[in-house]
Amino acid sequence: METIYLAIVVFLLCLAVFDLFVGVSNDAVNFLNSAVGAKVAKFRTVLIVASAGVAIGAVMSSGMMDVARHGIMQPANFSFYDVMTIFLAVMVTDVIVLDMFNTLGMPTSTTVSLVFELLGGTFVLAAIKIAADPTLGFADLLNTDKALSVIVAIFVSVAIAFFFGMIVQWLSRIVFTFNYKKHSRYSIALFGGIAFTALSYFIFLKGLGKSRFIAEDVRTWIDSNISLLLLYTFIGSTIMMQVLHMLRVNVFKFIVLMGTFALAMAFAGNDLVNFIGVPLAGMDSFRDYMANSNGIGARDFMMTSLMESAQTPSIYLLAAGVVMIAAMATSKKARNVIKTSVDLSRQDEGDEMFGSSRAARSIVRVTQDGNGWVMQYMPKSISRWIDSRFNKQEAELNDGAAFDVVRAAINLVLASMLITIGTNYKLPLSTTYVTFMVAMGSSLADRAWSRESAVFRVTGVISVIGGWFITAAVAFGACALVCLIMFYGGILAKILFMVLVVALLIKSNRKYANKEKEGEKEDVFRLMMRTRDPEIVLDLLMKHVSRTQSFMTRFAIDEFNNIIDGLENERTRTLRKVSNELSKEKDMLKKFRRQELLALKRVPTEIAIERNTWFHLGINSSEQYIYCLRRILEPIKEHVDNNFNPIPQVYINEFRPLRATINDLMQQTETQISTCRFEHYRDTLALADKCKDELSIVRKRHIDRITEMKDNNLLQVSLVYLNLLQESQQLLSNMRHQLRAAKKFMEN
Repeated sequence: METIYLAIVVFLLCLAVFDLFVGVSNDAVNFLNSAVGAKVAKFRTVLIVASAGVAIGAVMSSGMMDVARHGIMQPANFSFYDVMTIFLAVMVTDVIVLDMFNTLGMPTSTTVSLVFELLGGTFVLAAIKIAADPTLGFADLLNTDKALSVIVAIFVSVAIAFFFGMIVQWLSRIVFTFNYKKHSRYSIALFGGIAFTALSYFIFLKGLGKSRFIAEDVRTWIDSNISLLLLYTFIGSTIMMQVLHMLRVNVFKFIVLMGTFALAMAFAGNDLVNFIGVPLAGMDSFRDYMANSNGIGARDFMMTSLMESAQTPSIYLLAAGVVMIAAMATSKKARNVIKTSVDLSRQDEGDEMFGSSRAARSIVRVTQDGNGWVMQYMPKSISRWIDSRFNKQEAELNDGAAFDVVRAAINLVLASMLITIGTNYKLPLSTTYVTFMVAMGSSLADRAWSRESAVFRVTGVISVIGGWFITAAVAFGACALVCLIMFYGGILAKILFMVLVVALLIKSNRKYANKEKEGEKEDVFRLMMRTRDPEIVLDLLMKHVSRTQSFMTRFAIDEFNNIIDGLENERTRTLRKVSNELSKEKDMLKKFRRQELLALKRVPTEIAIERNTWFHLGINSSEQYIYCLRRILEPIKEHVDNNFNPIPQVYINEFRPLRATINDLMQQTETQISTCRFEHYRDTLALADKCKDELSIVRKRHIDRITEMKDNNLLQVSLVYLNLLQESQQLLSNMRHQLRAAKKFMEN
């Protein structure tokens, strides 16, 4: 039996490594999104700064491991079997839940997931114990105050972070404007002094100053002289910032990198328990059981030892820090979560990740009405002056940046200050909630949410916030269920869940790898929206249109062939797959159309007007491919689904050469569009006309064949074949329109 529990402990430690990877993938957005969004430095440089913060924060981590040991449960009333069941259920659930959110690109809270998983597993076993022993109460078995404080902190941190992010960013933009280099001659020193002082307080006084590596007398002296230290830090840093500004050093970039280090350090120091706290508690439980059980069974040995504070060896903390750094540097999911946060707060227009919702439309409408009411009573001169401070045409963005360094600095400094205040008041603030909502508030104040994008941005914020609450519910319910099954299923159930979580992780990573390949198509669009040179935008737009239309041509001929193969071989599975692919591609075309329209607005006006007709003709032709293929598919799918008579071989033989010609023509079209070389344009059109004529001849011959048909059993399949001939002609017409539109758009 000891061997089984040793295997569980080893598995918990292995899951801790996975949990570190998926957890960091989720939480890296907290301290990377501002530096990445503002492009203050190369991604590698930002990673180095963040890695230094993570390494120091992990080693300096102090006492947070106790949350997993006795923060939720009262371990003195739980047996070794109970706590190992809870710990295994928590880790299995945690890895799956976090990986699911990361795959969707949605930031969530590792703190909330851990607390509610512990609460869910503990609640279930507490209910079982109370049913068996009425003398016990929930207060004897679990600590509900911790969970309640987290729930309250969610509401408080979301509202406060958003409000102060909006107010502070609005005031900062009034001071610095978007042309911040011109308006920062003297104000930059004061801003830099405040920011440096706040971050220093966060890093040194609340971070390193609380570390167990600092002598007790030093910590006492720091606590008693905080006000004096802050005053000296502010004066010295203000002078230093003015000197740096005079030496033409970008103070905002310095503040952003310093803030990235500060939040990374805080994340590693405070959130490390979310990833390794449970496995380390499981290992300590196993050691205690092996050393002191003296033959007592696992169900009878009580875990009083977990009431003691954790003494985590530094080597474990350092190893966890190394894994976290590796996860930041290698995880594509981390960049996907960062992209969600950055896209929702970017300054420019772009393809919106989220759709429109009724709640978002109502919020935007009420906000616009309120703004209109305020503007009625505001003097015109003040209104014009405020508008002049928000002239986005003067925005100084680094190449490829989603927003400027002023907003990035505000995001980091304000998030650090709010987390520091929350720590002082013993509020369990989530770094995810604070940093995300500060970023959303600052982007709203920066007028990044225009009338054309506000609904989509608000929908995105609502979706992310809703995801946080869903995290709590899913974590609680899933862990409670898993724990219940493990408790009654014994060792066999535990082993099965261990196998299940490994299989799910492998499947998730494979699925995400395929999704990443599709995501590479977005690179051209993101570059278009970050580029300010209209000529470069035009070149990129042509590349994007070429890629979209050439892909659509390949897609159309592939699905055309799949439909015919499904008819000839009576494969319902193939036809269902085609139906799903057509629906997905229709949505993708809608997305690409919006992307390309946004880019068309950024090219010179006379060129946009000149090429507008051919642009829309090309898009419409791509959409007609979908409609044409669906008209071919639906009668064929119905025919095969109902097991009607198979298509006669004579029809197959008759259509085969026509099919080969259509394939060849579509391939020629795809090649010309993808290479933007149209030397054989007229030859392709002529061959298409010839093929259409051949289809007309075959179609007329087939109609005559139906008229003379004596066997009514073949009537149904004959009508399906007639529809195929008619729509094949339409497919070639769509091809001709698309080729003509592409040539005119590319060469005009």
